Amino acid sequence: MSTTTANDRDTRVTAEKIRGSGRMKDGRKRSPVSMVVMFLLALLWTVPTIGLLVTSLRTRDAAATSGWWEALWAGGWTTENYSRVFEQADMGNAFINGVLVAVPATIIPIMFAAFAAYAFTFMDFRGKDVLFISIVAVMVVPIQVAFAPLLDIFGPRGLDIAGQYLAVWVLHTGFGMPLCIYVLRNYMASLPFSVVESARIDGCSNFQIFWKLIAPMAMPAMAAFATLQFLWVWNDLLIAKLFLSNENTTVIVKLQQLLGTQGQGAELLTAGAFISMVLPMLVFFTLQNLLVRGMTSGAVKG
Repeated sequence: MSTTTANDRDTRVTAEKIRGSGRMKDGRKRSPVSMVVMFLLALLWTVPTIGLLVTSLRTRDAAATSGWWEALWAGGWTTENYSRVFEQADMGNAFINGVLVAVPATIIPIMFAAFAAYAFTFMDFRGKDVLFISIVAVMVVPIQVAFAPLLDIFGPRGLDIAGQYLAVWVLHTGFGMPLCIYVLRNYMASLPFSVVESARIDGCSNFQIFWKLIAPMAMPAMAAFATLQFLWVWNDLLIAKLFLSNENTTVIVKLQQLLGTQGQGAELLTAGAFISMVLPMLVFFTLQNLLVRGMTSGAVKG
């Protein structure tokens, strides 16, 4: 017990010395130039969001006659845009619909892709390489070319599920699975194969190996893709506009409907756009560490 405590104390002392000497945790020297460049890039990336927020809090005339950077002395502040968005555009129901679309459309493809990635990584069967290459090749096909036949299949002459959540879940699952299988397969290929062999010697089935060993170890990669998939589904316009009805449409479609043909509703569009950003930002900042770990680990091996 005392040895462990001493080792932990030595580790903390070493880390404090590294931080105090201007070095990073891995011992490399800090680069002032890199720090300045990253700060400038982060600032440039944040400026449009700040401009959107300021514009959403201004009247239509004030936003049209002066830039958002002049808002401090030009005035025109109001919070009416946000109340009008919820009253006129029914943004509250659209927000709930977006969650009902995005959450299942994120979980379902990851669940199936994780099983497929395990099979491609740790199981041997005929045609495995050809099938994997075929799945990866599907990623180069634009999804727009599939809309016409899918509308016919999901329409009244086919399955008759157009306008329902099920249609959107199926589409996002099909379009998201190829990249998800590719990412998870590359990540699982970096895991120690000896662990799987040991589990098989102990009599574990593939199902047990997946749930008890591979799934916990591959959680960073799955969380990374879950973040990207959620952002893609949440910000999707075409699929939601074509395959959902006006009663259960999502936030992004409502935003597109706010702007009239003559440009009216521009002041509501900025407020609605900022509202639509809240949930994706929360998801991204919550899972950003797992996103970096999962994407970098899956990129170095495979």
